[in-house]
Amino acid sequence: MKVNRLRALRGPNLWSRHTALEATVTCEPHECDVRRLPGFDERLRQRFPQLGALPQPSTDGVLTMAHALEVAALALQTEAGCAVSFSRTIAAPEPGVFQVVVEYGVEDVGRAAFDAALQLLQAAQDDTPFDLQAVLAHLRELDEDLRLGPSTGSIVEAAVRRGIPYRRLTTGSLVQLGWGSQQRRIQAAECDSTSAIAESIAQDKELTKRLLHAVGVPVPLGRPVADAEDAWRAAQELGGAVVVKPRDGNQGKGVTVNVSTREQVLAAYEAAARYGTEVMVERYLPGIDFRLLVVGNRLVAAARRDPPLVIGDGVHTVRELVERVNADPRRGDGHATPLTRIRLDAIALERLAQQGLTPDDVPALGQRVVLRNNANLSTGGTATDVTDEVHPDVAQRAILAAMTVGLDVCGVDVVCQTVARPLEEQQGGIVEVNAAPGLRMHLSPSYGKGRDVGQAIIDHMFAPGQDGRIPLVAVTGTNGKTTTVRLTAHLMQRHGWRVGFTDTNGVYVQGRAIDTGDCSGPKSARRLLAHPDVDAAVLETARGGILREGLAFDRCHVGVVTNIGTGDHLGLNYITTAEDVGVLKRVIVQNVAPNGWTVLNAADPHCVAMAPLSPAPVIYFGPDAHHPVVATHRALGRRVVFVDHDAIVAAEGGWHMRLPLADIPLTDAGRIPFQVDNAMAAIAAAWGAGVSWSAIVDGLRTFEATAQAVPGRFNRFSYRGASLIADYGHNPDAIAALCRTVEAMPAGKRVVVISAAGDRRDQDIVEQGRLVGQTFDEVVLFEDACQRGRADGETIALLQRGLQGAPRTRWQTAVRGEFAAIDTALQRLQPGDLCLILVDQVTEALQHIQQRVAEASGTAAAAT
Repeated sequence: MKVNRLRALRGPNLWSRHTALEATVTCEPHECDVRRLPGFDERLRQRFPQLGALPQPSTDGVLTMAHALEVAALALQTEAGCAVSFSRTIAAPEPGVFQVVVEYGVEDVGRAAFDAALQLLQAAQDDTPFDLQAVLAHLRELDEDLRLGPSTGSIVEAAVRRGIPYRRLTTGSLVQLGWGSQQRRIQAAECDSTSAIAESIAQDKELTKRLLHAVGVPVPLGRPVADAEDAWRAAQELGGAVVVKPRDGNQGKGVTVNVSTREQVLAAYEAAARYGTEVMVERYLPGIDFRLLVVGNRLVAAARRDPPLVIGDGVHTVRELVERVNADPRRGDGHATPLTRIRLDAIALERLAQQGLTPDDVPALGQRVVLRNNANLSTGGTATDVTDEVHPDVAQRAILAAMTVGLDVCGVDVVCQTVARPLEEQQGGIVEVNAAPGLRMHLSPSYGKGRDVGQAIIDHMFAPGQDGRIPLVAVTGTNGKTTTVRLTAHLMQRHGWRVGFTDTNGVYVQGRAIDTGDCSGPKSARRLLAHPDVDAAVLETARGGILREGLAFDRCHVGVVTNIGTGDHLGLNYITTAEDVGVLKRVIVQNVAPNGWTVLNAADPHCVAMAPLSPAPVIYFGPDAHHPVVATHRALGRRVVFVDHDAIVAAEGGWHMRLPLADIPLTDAGRIPFQVDNAMAAIAAAWGAGVSWSAIVDGLRTFEATAQAVPGRFNRFSYRGASLIADYGHNPDAIAALCRTVEAMPAGKRVVVISAAGDRRDQDIVEQGRLVGQTFDEVVLFEDACQRGRADGETIALLQRGLQGAPRTRWQTAVRGEFAAIDTALQRLQPGDLCLILVDQVTEALQHIQQRVAEASGTAAAAT
């Protein structure tokens, strides 16, 4: 079996809403029915007993190696602990070729599982070893390294429940929540509103203590020390037991508590110095370690933290007891599990020595053996939820501590006998204030009730009713996408929004290009949705991007399908019919928000067939009020947009708005039918997005099809008394629409400049030649700058085949180069003639035309 292509679908896609890997594989003849491979199934299960049943044979009774690959790649992930469930194998039109789709949670883990599945199948086929445990261990480790940690993950999960979209900005814990001007960011348990100054204060333990003491919060006294001997002097000054810790430490690293002898203090200093440039010595507060979590000046969770310890049974050594505790499946080596394994490191050995023990001693039955003085989960401690026990005065002290330091998400460490009584009554105090606090102990405490602290953080970041979204319109279809996108964006801008859009010319924010080229794919869409100055977005969503990577968003507010052509892009990526194109384009429709709108072309049966799949209500646009789809929809009181004589009408129930075509320059007072369709689609999209009707009316009046507003979309010029039209029409449907429009325009002689995209089917290129041959008197042919796999002269020959026997064309020529072809056509024009230029390099060709028009105007002015 050969893998021809493997790509990651990072958003909703042709197959599902899941992120997934899509592989195109070719099976050898003997692999097209694995049941005929002697002993293969038995050998496969010997190497992977947890595989489960292979899928049922397809309708033709065949079970291929591709199906086995699908099942193995998914099962390896599930055995590694990944929450995945979707997979599918589809036969391609070519014999022996299949598309294998397997869901992933983390892309790199999915790819590693896919590679391992290939190795597994090869081992089963060749009867060679396969180390399943090593593979699963690698997948688990990779998944733990790359997936969001428990703190960040809990916040993201809460965001998803709230309907807030998210995107990881790094492989770490930096995450964008929301889009455009509504976006927020988190990193672990820090918000973008967390003050850098507050974080700096929290890292300075001495400064924090001074500030808290000044506002009346009880804290242990102490001071920073210069070296080990100074640490001993500070301990003597304080008297009694002390705590030695890094001044700017975190996660309890280097902290030693309850030390009193010189040897203990010196050793504690060395441990602390390894984790910070300065070391603190402060009075030890006897009691229990508690962590209180404050979010937005509100106490949301509290936990009692116990240090890592074992209980003697009179039989096993300390080392054996630690191993038994570490066997708890909740304990792991990192932060992905609820608990962390206990380590018998130098600090643990020192703590054992204080109790007169070594790792190989056997503690007495019931003896409590403490392995660390601090109770951090990251060093093996446990947590018990005590949120419901916290006394209001203790909560108030914790909130005051967070406010004093300036942290909006804050972990407050308290030492006292109980949180059920005020701190002052029990000589308790706040020993530390932490930025970016770990949330594990509250989400999954060792004992007690877990608290949804991720939801508390999301509620702090986003006000009630906010979901971090901006109005998002996604436009797809065969023709008219770019014009619809640009007109919709213009209408939204008139509404007062700062608008960004993507199309085949670039990425634009408030009319300024931040990227150029074909930007109708998901990469450009994600770039736009991350821009902080965008209040509303309109995305041209082309078929290539959907196939290549899926959608860049989880759902849109308005989804628009302009039309489904019968001769564009067919034969590519196993899309062979117009029905296939419709299935692909309807991905947009299937991912419209239920409270949004789907805009469909009532005159296109492929579009109408998508309506039942829309989670949102549909707005139809159509040629007139009597069209069956429009009339039925309107009779049901639903939204429609249609043409009524000299106006476009928007109607819903008993209400309607009449928009005269004479006030819509894009349509040339209704004389350009495909622009009327584009205008209706944009009106419906803006209506669905919540644009006011005054803004829609004003926007329609002020939008024209100039080379600046919609480059390459029916741009009109005057050249020495002749009319020029530049358009990017590049498929039979677009060219047919252009031909109908040009035929209705008065002209002495009609000339066309045309090429063809090399990645279209032969019959589509021939059809383009036939269409222009029925409309134009003269034809100038040229070849695209990028021939897309075609040999020199091949596309021109196909166009010429279509021109054979053309009833209208009297003269034709083939010219090398687009600019030369344009100049050839211009030289043959007389006043009153009309020339349609089907541009290839849109920006460059328009600049060339504008230069020739300017030169002609200059010559005419000089002659005058």
